[in-house]
Amino acid sequence: MDQLKKTVKLLSLWQVVIIGVAYLTPMTVFDTFGIVSERTNGRVPLAYLLTLVAILLTAMSYSRLAATFPESGSAFTYTGKICGKESGFIVGWATLQDYMLLPMINALLSGAYLSALFPDIPKWILIAVYVAIVTYINSRNVSLLANMNFIFVGVPLILTVYFIYLVIHIKLGGGYAALLNTKPLFNGDNSLGPLVGGAAVLCFSFLGFDAVSTLASETKDSKKTIPQAIMITVLAGGIIFFISAWFIQLYYPTNELLKNYKDSSSPEIAFYVGGAIFEKFFMIAMLVNTFASALASHASAARLLYIMGIARFIPGQIFRYVHPKYHSPYFCVLLVGFLSLAAIFCNLDTAVSFVNFGAMIAFSAVNICILVMFVYYKKQIKTPKEIILNIVFPVLGLITVAYMWLNLQADSFICGLSWTFLGLLYLLYLKKYQKSLFVKDEQTFLQKEEDALTL
Repeated sequence: MDQLKKTVKLLSLWQVVIIGVAYLTPMTVFDTFGIVSERTNGRVPLAYLLTLVAILLTAMSYSRLAATFPESGSAFTYTGKICGKESGFIVGWATLQDYMLLPMINALLSGAYLSALFPDIPKWILIAVYVAIVTYINSRNVSLLANMNFIFVGVPLILTVYFIYLVIHIKLGGGYAALLNTKPLFNGDNSLGPLVGGAAVLCFSFLGFDAVSTLASETKDSKKTIPQAIMITVLAGGIIFFISAWFIQLYYPTNELLKNYKDSSSPEIAFYVGGAIFEKFFMIAMLVNTFASALASHASAARLLYIMGIARFIPGQIFRYVHPKYHSPYFCVLLVGFLSLAAIFCNLDTAVSFVNFGAMIAFSAVNICILVMFVYYKKQIKTPKEIILNIVFPVLGLITVAYMWLNLQADSFICGLSWTFLGLLYLLYLKKYQKSLFVKDEQTFLQKEEDALTL
């Protein structure tokens, strides 16, 4: 069914993890630090720890479903298998909005960074060249994408390590013993409310870990590799965020030095720690970091389009086309690149306000799928272990997602509901004129031995 399985060189676990970490954009901690530090009263590292625990609950649900259904498609596939094709379509449709917008947002960010570096070149030309490069790499073999991301994730991490080195030698005078304190965690404040509010904002830093499941058809031993990659991606992202936030908080216990932290605190953080030259290199690393995220988000968007095309929910042979040499969903990649050019005409505030609704739908759906599959259908609630795994964890996952819903921007909510309403109209059309799409499979997932989950 899935021609992507013909890929010449399939992805390894670490290649998938690198793509996942790239999607998370590790250096985003520097941009959001000032905002979250104000909200949490100077306890950003502790907020990241709380966020990591919360996100791991939903990541666990993704991991279990990926092991049960080792196919590409993420929440679209899982919901369709468990709750029916109609539900799967709505989840996939809602997710598609975010997947298609994120490459454009990365193009906007990169356009801003490039304009600062090359002020004499028109911004639209810089964005067009940037999008062309990202599209070209994604149109090639997926292994090239993974290997390029290894470089583009590595460079920002090296700059982050050097930032930590500067903090130790400037702030602490090289005294490593001074690191053994809890001030960056608590900062003299034990109140829970501000901490939870900051954690709710930071949850959005982890969006994208689920995108690695769209690579299942191109991954070696996907039934084992994709679940591992999901968990490792979240843990790796959390560790990077926590360590970075620890040293930033150590240097900036308050926001007194940061004048523009409500927009982006990264330039000021880099300048005060390392000076003007370090700030320039740091901003180049931010650009590279955004480029890595762009490669990953572009790949995921193209593959979700392809998967929905294979399922015939999106009409047209081009959505099911796989390049005979590079084994990539070629026209889907080109379409995502074309839509990314909208960055030439949009502004960042508008674009960012439209995303995250689809991710919230997907996160909610996978936790509900665990409840439906293991509690309603399989009745696996007889032992304490089963109750914890099949009820407690997914319910806690839903609660954390609820906090994210409460912190969702109004524009994102309105745009997401509008997009979902269009999806419902399209679904009604499909059910009326494409009835064959909704004919039930001969066997449900409960009747197939391969659907039994190994815990």
